[in-house]
Parts: sequence; C-alpha cells; structure tokens
Amino acid sequence: MIRIGQGFDVHQLVKGRPLIIGGVVLEHDKGLLGHSDADVLLHTIADACLGAIGEGDIGKHFPDTDPEYKDADSAELLMHVWTLVKHAGYQLGNLDCTIMAQRPKMAPYIPEMRRKISALLEAEESRINVKATTTEKLGFTGREEGIAAMAVVLLTK
Repeated sequence: MIRIGQGFDVHQLVKGRPLIIGGVVLEHDKGLLGHSDADVLLHTIADACLGAIGEGDIGKHFPDTDPEYKDADSAELLMHVWTLVKHAGYQLGNLDCTIMAQRPKMAPYIPEMRRKISALLEAEESRINVKATTTEKLGFTGREEGIAAMAVVLLTK
C-alpha cells in the first residue's frame, strides 16, 4: 500500500522574528510571522503527511486559536504528525520539497535542513529532497513579502 500527500504553506516576512525554515535558523533581517515559530517548510511537510493518511491538516491538529501552540516549535508539531503516520502503519518512501523565496539564498542551509528533516521523519537522508527557487522577483515572494513552500510525500505500508 502506498499513499501520496501534498502540502503547501505561506507565511509573511516581518521584522523582529527569527527566520526558521526546515528547523534551521537562517541569517536574515526578517522572519516569518505565525502563531507558532512559522516554519513554512515543516508546516508543509506536516500537511503533506496528514494528507497522505487522510487526517486533515495542521490547522485541524494545532489550531492557531489555541494558546498551547503559541510560539510552538514546528519540529515538535511535525514529530507529533509523524507519530500519527507511524500509528497508521506507514513509513517514508520519499519526500520532495520546494521553498519559494527571493532572499535569503537557501542553498547553504539545505544540507542541514535535510539532516533535520530526515531525523524528524526517522528516514535516511537520501529519501529527503529540499530545493529552492526564486520567483524571478514576481508576486509576494518576489517582492520579499513572504515565503512559500510545497511538498509531496510518498508513504509506504
């Protein structure tokens, strides 16, 4: 049995917050705004995993109206989601992710992101792919108003 899930997330860039993507703190003059730490990549991975097992999305499991999740570490949220995946009897086949951001350049941070994500999903690093793209200065990402991410996950039983 195989299951496929996809995820997409967007967060606004603002001054005065750290920029955390893929569980890694990036050097940048702005960070992402959100109820939790706003890790756009880990959120989209969580949504992809939840979609693959038919369990809704992260808003259902970790509502932004719940003070318990204020400033939550997205790695902990993803670990909870991964527990649901394992309880459903699945393991990771592979994960493919794309970060959309004009700045900062993601390439220097991607190896560490892959290491962190592979640890969170209890999988070999070779099963995790993270890539990044600019939007050629078009749209909200191009204007550096926010960062988006998308992911596709394949789970096997």
